[in-house]
Amino acid sequence: MVDIATRVWNHKWKIDPIVRSLIDNDFYKLLMCQSVFRNKPDAHVTFSLINRSKSIRLADMIDEGELREQLDHIRSLSLSRGESTFLRGNTFYGKRQMFRSDFMEWFENLRLPDYHLEKRDGQYELTFEGKWHEVMLWEIPALAVLMELRGRAALHDMRKFELQVLYARAMTKLWEKIENLRGMPDLRIADFGTRRRHSYLWQDWCVQAMIEGLGEKFVGTSNCLIAMKRDIEAIGTNAHELPMVYSALADDDSGLAQAPYQVLADWQEEHDGNLRIILPDTYGTEGFLKHAPDWLAGWTGIRIDSGDPATGAEIAIRWWQERGEDPRDKLIIFSDGLDEAKIAELHSQFSGRCKVSFGWGTLLTNDFRGLTSNDALTPFSLVCKAVSANGKPTVKLSDNPNKAMGPATEIDRYKRVFGVGEQTRMDVIV
Repeated sequence: MVDIATRVWNHKWKIDPIVRSLIDNDFYKLLMCQSVFRNKPDAHVTFSLINRSKSIRLADMIDEGELREQLDHIRSLSLSRGESTFLRGNTFYGKRQMFRSDFMEWFENLRLPDYHLEKRDGQYELTFEGKWHEVMLWEIPALAVLMELRGRAALHDMRKFELQVLYARAMTKLWEKIENLRGMPDLRIADFGTRRRHSYLWQDWCVQAMIEGLGEKFVGTSNCLIAMKRDIEAIGTNAHELPMVYSALADDDSGLAQAPYQVLADWQEEHDGNLRIILPDTYGTEGFLKHAPDWLAGWTGIRIDSGDPATGAEIAIRWWQERGEDPRDKLIIFSDGLDEAKIAELHSQFSGRCKVSFGWGTLLTNDFRGLTSNDALTPFSLVCKAVSANGKPTVKLSDNPNKAMGPATEIDRYKRVFGVGEQTRMDVIV
């Protein structure tokens, strides 16, 4: 196993690439990329970095030259033969050849497009523009680079033994979480922590700890490279990006109202089984489910990713019951701001009422809270979102208005079209 502390301390490793592969990415991005490649090949989309935690002044912490070096390295990456073989031949969600030949031929020749970077008011403005299916693969690597460079900056002046003690404490902290979870019956939990991880090496260590500590309760990782390396399941379905871009491309209010359902109609043509998971909160869960077509009730489950998770799950359970479906046959995946106490609480509350699973993100792969002076490694909320499509702004409302994004006039329009009323603001931890 890699000695992470020594690796961090040895500054000859400064050029060690943060992103090692084009599949050092979340599985859902590849699934969505194939869907976009097929259904919206001509859409032109802009992605932009958004730091919701304004007190974290990234441009004051991270050297611009180092950042460019890491981003330029990502642009040099292409699929290796082994990675291509893994994607072409492996079984994902019980299905072999998940990725079609035309998509794989395109992916094997891909180099990520250029980026635009500048500093403004202590923050980096980082944008990616181009064909949707090309620029969308920048999101996760860009976030991983910025999170790791911020960590490297915070640790730069620590000496070798300080770092060894820091990582020993962090390992102990995670192992105690695992010990608290291992006694839970019928637990299903996956690593969703790529985008805001402390580092690649640390995420890989966390996954190995979960494999050993939780056994069959640990069902896989969202990270494709780690899934291949550790011979475990690659986990993921779809994200807010799809309805955000489809909605921006809509010609009028009527098309806007139908866009989130068109996303899932296209998805249903490609996928079945456990890949048919609804993400209902882009424009408000209650409104989405109220107007959803009947065929969506037959899907496998729902992912709860904003707002109060218990409230979202209760809404989903009532919706299934009203549509004549048995919630005990349905899967609810919780994935927002989880730590072991919240996982235990939700598992206790909903186990037996439905099938329950957890996507554990930042507080699995980046929880160094309380371990450094001034809490210099406390995780923060950094996202990279599609902000326009074919020149039109995108909007996200969410079940938590603190996660909303888009121009104010468009937010008001979307609230009107989707019937979103008063919402409860909740702190965005990560």
